[in-house]
Amino acid sequence: MGQGTQMRAHLCGIRTAWTEAERASEAVAEIAEAVGDADPVQIVAFFSPDYDPDELNRAFRERLPGTAVSGCTMSGGFSPAGGLDRGLVAIAFPRAGFRIVSALLDAIDHLDVERTAGAVRALRRTLEAGGTEEAPDHRFALSLIDGLANAEETVVSAIGWALDGIPLVGGSAGDDLTFRDTVLLHDGSIHRNAAVVILVETEFPVQIFKSDNFEPTGTKFVVTASDDEKRIVHELNAEPAAREYAMAVGLDPERLSPMSFAAYPLAVKIGGEYFCRSIRRMNADGSLSFFCAIDEGVVLTLAQPRDIVASTWAELSRLDEALGGIDLVIGFECILRRLDAESRQVRHGIADLYRRYNVVGFETYGEQYRSMHLNQTFTGIAIGRCVPEPASLLP
Repeated sequence: MGQGTQMRAHLCGIRTAWTEAERASEAVAEIAEAVGDADPVQIVAFFSPDYDPDELNRAFRERLPGTAVSGCTMSGGFSPAGGLDRGLVAIAFPRAGFRIVSALLDAIDHLDVERTAGAVRALRRTLEAGGTEEAPDHRFALSLIDGLANAEETVVSAIGWALDGIPLVGGSAGDDLTFRDTVLLHDGSIHRNAAVVILVETEFPVQIFKSDNFEPTGTKFVVTASDDEKRIVHELNAEPAAREYAMAVGLDPERLSPMSFAAYPLAVKIGGEYFCRSIRRMNADGSLSFFCAIDEGVVLTLAQPRDIVASTWAELSRLDEALGGIDLVIGFECILRRLDAESRQVRHGIADLYRRYNVVGFETYGEQYRSMHLNQTFTGIAIGRCVPEPASLLP
């Protein structure tokens, strides 16, 4: 492996590898050298938007022929050694102990829900055909969704409906907050306006999770004018949206930035629980674009942050105890959480936690958890250290 490229072999057989190589072809060559001799059945990859996606895809086909590869662009990644502002992060699943199937969902901005649910059900049947009666608690699903298609809610709802109880986590592809081009990789091709769903069955204990670090205040906003399809809010409380928001948090409307939105999130109450609805950017006309769908008439609550390191540690330590030790975590973290951690000068504390628990994943434009699309959240799947008995669940 070249300088700056590292690999970690985990107890479950998964290998994680990461590199900050300048060119896409160099990055894939380094990753292939790190994991190729293990003959992985599936690679899930997260890569910088400044890599040429066609070059990256071609390199994967040439360097790892016969290996299924799925992935997406990221707004930064993290590995068991720490965070990466750019580069390539790969998770290589072994053939022993894992069964994996995947599918592409295209044209998600005009999603056919019935057709999508049918495709996911067919995928689930394929997974179940070779499984055992003991396996349901050892299954999970991963979703990778184009973060600029504004379609996550419909996609996740359709997938969740068809999974019939298989827990889902995932993330929306990012592009370093430029909002120009997010890309997905699947089955040897590059895709946009698409989603990838990956179903996994494993011998090892697993748990999905979500963690956030905000709590509601008494400040409320009613969405009084919006463009639901474009996720744009024009008015809050019958006033220009950006101005009303800025006045409530004590900021100059002209100086609103991603850091502002990370520090002062908005949340919506669903079923007695609050979920974040993060602002993507302020527009020239004083409206606000969101990362999640926002309907007219929705009540938004201003939230205040809690200690992000303490709340993340609490969730990871809970998982560690529940699983009898964490082997690794595949994680999806909102880019706004990173910005908030940086502004509060605690990003190193989060990085230390992620290294301790072998967290690997990417920074997203949104997170998926079960049948919901979220913002400013850390979601993922934790895989336990428990080594299976010789009588394996899987062939």
